Amino acid sequence: QVELEESGGGSVQAGDSLSLSCTASGRTIELAAMGWFRQSPGKEREFVAAIPKFGEMTYYGDSVKGRFTIAKDNTNNMVFLYMDNLRPEDTAVYYCAASRKAHLPRGLADEYKYWGQGIQVTVSS
Repeated sequence: QVELEESGGGSVQAGDSLSLSCTASGRTIELAAMGWFRQSPGKEREFVAAIPKFGEMTYYGDSVKGRFTIAKDNTNNMVFLYMDNLRPEDTAVYYCAASRKAHLPRGLADEYKYWGQGIQVTVSS
């Protein structure tokens, strides 16, 4: 079993930056990739970004490309999401996710086995 815990988040103004962190604990040895998804009221869960445990590949959803950056710290089983130039439409609950699969370019939620509780990000105009 793997547990994921998000931190960071909060309320910011449009154009501001914010970062999220996620720490994995438990059987982290089975993890091959971690990612971020988000969900706002009335909408489906949306892929944000993913990064394999090994290698330099990163994957992003179209709506965040060029503004968000995903990074990892394998030593501490952590993944980060750096969000720049935030927009009101970025407002959502952000979820950390972890997968046993290494390469997840399609951003499908079904490919992730473990999920965090979620953390709120609110961007005001």
